[in-house]
Amino acid sequence: METLYLAGGCLWGVQAFVKTIPGVICTEAGRANGTSSALEGPYDGYAECVKTTFDPAKISVTSLVDHLFMIIDPYSVNRQGEDVGEKYRTGVYSEDPAHLSLAARYIQSRPDREKIAVEVKPLTHYIPSADEHQDHLAKFPQDYCHIPPELMNRYRKD
Repeated sequence: METLYLAGGCLWGVQAFVKTIPGVICTEAGRANGTSSALEGPYDGYAECVKTTFDPAKISVTSLVDHLFMIIDPYSVNRQGEDVGEKYRTGVYSEDPAHLSLAARYIQSRPDREKIAVEVKPLTHYIPSADEHQDHLAKFPQDYCHIPPELMNRYRKD
């Protein structure tokens, strides 16, 4: 199993979508590349993200990044849907340099690469979000999400 951290705006919808992708083993809502280990306190530069554990025999890093691009506006800076702020930026993070190389290659292969605002960076720090944010949309399906329902449910089997 391998792990990739995907940031696509509000983590509620990203987690709800990513966990349904075939080949994804489990997900956890969290914060990437902030400077604090505390969930309380002033904003510390983190991006809301989903820790994505996947089976590389069933899905590739490139495919996971492609799935992320399905649910985001890749040109938007610090905004997805109604969610605005630096913590809602889009990105791909990993502790594995090979993952970052594959993600960067995916972006560079796109004809719109010059307009893309998705960052690809090493994961320097990660903390899980509070329990209330884990699988939030499963508990509160009527809460706001920037991902359209037809896309959100694309791989759902239940």
